[in-house]
Amino acid sequence: MKCILTVVVSVCTLSAFAQPQQKVTVDKIVAVVGNKVILKSDIDNAILDMQRQGMELPPDARCLTLEQSMGLKALVLQAEKDSIPVTDDEIELSIDNQIRGFINAYGSKDELERVAGRSVYQLKEDFKESFRDRKLAESMRNKIVQDIKITPNEVKAYFDKIPVDSLPLYEAELEVGQIVVFPKASREAEEYAIEQLNDVKKQIEAGRDFGALARYYSDDEGSKERGGQYEVNRNQRDMDPVWMSKAFTLKEGQISNPFKTRFGYHIIQLVSRAGDDAVVRHILKIPQVTQVELRNGYDKLDSVRAKLIAGTLDFGTAVNRYSEDEYSKFTGGMMQGREGSFLTIDQMDKSMVPVLRNLKVGEYSQPVEFADERGKKGVRIVYVKTST
Repeated sequence: MKCILTVVVSVCTLSAFAQPQQKVTVDKIVAVVGNKVILKSDIDNAILDMQRQGMELPPDARCLTLEQSMGLKALVLQAEKDSIPVTDDEIELSIDNQIRGFINAYGSKDELERVAGRSVYQLKEDFKESFRDRKLAESMRNKIVQDIKITPNEVKAYFDKIPVDSLPLYEAELEVGQIVVFPKASREAEEYAIEQLNDVKKQIEAGRDFGALARYYSDDEGSKERGGQYEVNRNQRDMDPVWMSKAFTLKEGQISNPFKTRFGYHIIQLVSRAGDDAVVRHILKIPQVTQVELRNGYDKLDSVRAKLIAGTLDFGTAVNRYSEDEYSKFTGGMMQGREGSFLTIDQMDKSMVPVLRNLKVGEYSQPVEFADERGKKGVRIVYVKTST
């Protein structure tokens, strides 16, 4: 396959990236690959993302990032020339998996939105072009190397040439799955949650500040420090549909009666609305489960685990049939991080660490109690699929 690529680096040289700038520039083109443009902001954002992930950046990080971006654009250009197909469904699935990975990494959707300064809906729109390019580049790369065969002896010979003290150290990465059940709270606990919300609503109507009460009473850890506030769009698909429907039926300033979603019970106040966009505040109360209800969860997962160990039930089927975790259920039960399903220990919730300490690849943990990012108590089985 012949591939002619013309790369033009414009405006500044690679080394200029490392130099302090005397003037503030809004944005500019730093490279052109064929008809593909790379902006200074693309490099800046990539650097910022690596810094957010805690990566240690080399002195020439900007030059390396630009080089990688140019390589990706070259692959995209050739993929388009070869008419390599990438469907909207593939892109949408990749974006959804990435968003779930971000949510898992940051602890909650609200924290992700706080850090990003944008809603999940806006993030998905932002990601579309870059994920399309990434998919095209990946497909092109696979096409280029599909006929290349590397033997174990060649791999060994390559690494034998590298001095031992020059070999990089990599933290172990795991593919970890889970089957989750959330025991249902008693009717008494649900009635108590409703009673609490009715009391809070009366306090607000009597002049108390909604935000202050949300910070004190709400069980939504992701939004309570913001006074329970969300900025939403009617077309968002990542929000609970019951919650969204209730939000857009209110008038500005109006407070709803307590209502139920899969997360618990809420009251909502519509702060402002402009077309399909709205600013909403809410207070969430999660009915508390007792050890009696949790015991039912343990018993259910004990039975599932026995079938998994006996081989009469495979993990994927068990996830589809029994798991109540809305995020991992769509990934076959596998937890997701920023880079996909391979996670390091520090990317998982802290309660996972002691469970994994005693598990080998292919093993299933005993049912263990945990709390999700919203504080909702559940029981789960943990499964280690692979370890690198």
